[in-house]
Amino acid sequence: MSVTASRSGALAAGVLFALNAVAAENGTSLTVYSSAQPGGIPAEWYRPLPGMGTPMANQLPGFALVRLERELQIPRGRGTIQFSDVAALIDPTTVQFLSLTDPEGTKILEQNFQFDLVSQEKLLSRYIDRNVSVEQQSGNGTRKIDGTLVSSNDGLVIRGADGQVHALREWSNVSFGELPGGLITRPTLEWDIASGRGGLQDVRVSYQTGGITWWADYNLIFSEGADANSGFVDVGAWVSLLNQSGARYQDAKLKLIAGDVNRAQRVPQSVVRTKVYEMAAAADAAPPGFEEKAFFEYHLYTLGRPATIPNNSTKQIELFDAASRVPAKKQLVYDGAAGIQFYGGLVQEQEYGPDGNTKVDVFLKFRNDKASGMGMPLPAGRIRVSQQDKADESLEFIGEDVIKHTPKDEDVRVKLGTAFDVVGERRQTDFTVDSKGRRMEEAFEIKVRNHKDQAVEVVVRENLYRWSGWSLLSQSHPSDKKDAQTIEFPVKVAADGEVTINYRVRYTW
Repeated sequence: MSVTASRSGALAAGVLFALNAVAAENGTSLTVYSSAQPGGIPAEWYRPLPGMGTPMANQLPGFALVRLERELQIPRGRGTIQFSDVAALIDPTTVQFLSLTDPEGTKILEQNFQFDLVSQEKLLSRYIDRNVSVEQQSGNGTRKIDGTLVSSNDGLVIRGADGQVHALREWSNVSFGELPGGLITRPTLEWDIASGRGGLQDVRVSYQTGGITWWADYNLIFSEGADANSGFVDVGAWVSLLNQSGARYQDAKLKLIAGDVNRAQRVPQSVVRTKVYEMAAAADAAPPGFEEKAFFEYHLYTLGRPATIPNNSTKQIELFDAASRVPAKKQLVYDGAAGIQFYGGLVQEQEYGPDGNTKVDVFLKFRNDKASGMGMPLPAGRIRVSQQDKADESLEFIGEDVIKHTPKDEDVRVKLGTAFDVVGERRQTDFTVDSKGRRMEEAFEIKVRNHKDQAVEVVVRENLYRWSGWSLLSQSHPSDKKDAQTIEFPVKVAADGEVTINYRVRYTW
């Protein structure tokens, strides 16, 4: 066998090709587990930008369980076989072998994982004091030098047959007589196996590999309704699968499980909760899209067709058919003391939290139920929202957010940004503390101004952050108690109008 390497370090075609190839027989299934936060994978990780290079695959927040069913020639008695149908980032401690033909009589006694992959540098180091053939480009054409490789540090040093020594800083190609023993072209499992039957056997091999993850993406198009507070959304959902594991999964049978599953980390840390997304075997008779059903305490999404997942690629698969004209409501929320909450201690300082921000947040809310045209449990993911500009019918981006795992018959709430024409103002109007009487009173005036030419509905949110025991003494508008420390005042503000809310609260301890 002759092997050739170029100055750039690439081996000739045929030497490394098998590294990224997994046999295309039926019987490949893939289970992908991901701890990626929704929207947490930067674009350059799955589509490297010029000059940024390719990120290390083992940094991807996920791993996969690969299951392969193959036909192997098994020696009778005790013997050795090699299995190279594995990913580059395989975890060899997770390998499981099962003979489907002879499950009781065929066993693995020992396993070695060989990962000393061939490269130009390794070939050069192995060929010290051996004969090589070097080609060097010059102005007069190609110069060929045959001789013994003396050194490969900082260039090549060749001793010709006539004893002349050539020190080469640049070269175009190096030809080696053969591939040295111990170097392999792809990661390989070597098994010491014992079988009382031998011969051709159907086997199942499973293992875990790094360098692979997935997440969900949702694309929404918002259309305004009859008033400024209502409208509709068209919802499209996609699964994005990023594979940098060093293997191609041809016609893999896929499923997807969404849920929060406990998994012990490999490093010595406490058990953490990770998002789990599983892809595994799917029935041949299943429809071509994903079919959802409950599975244990999670949700199982079965893909009814095989999918090929190339190495170093990102693949998008539609999670469900796009839902059209889902009723949606635009919600404006003014939180004048945003970020200030009750942390368990009594707060008597007057200056703590009275001055608030003026921004009014914009949310989009819709119901995930069948009556709205949806009703499928939604895996955690990033939601991007666009709206059509009626002037030229182009879609313009208006905001994005992330959602947690959302069951059916629950609301989906997406934060889009802050309102331009609606502002708020929060002012402390009174504050008293009676230490002997163990009570404290505080009063606020909150104004919401609407500069739009349409009336808007605004939810004014107030966090009662000074102590756990409180009661409202007075309020200018009706309020809703949302939890132990939060009240909300829903108000409607007329076009070019203003609403003023006053309330007084007493804390006792």
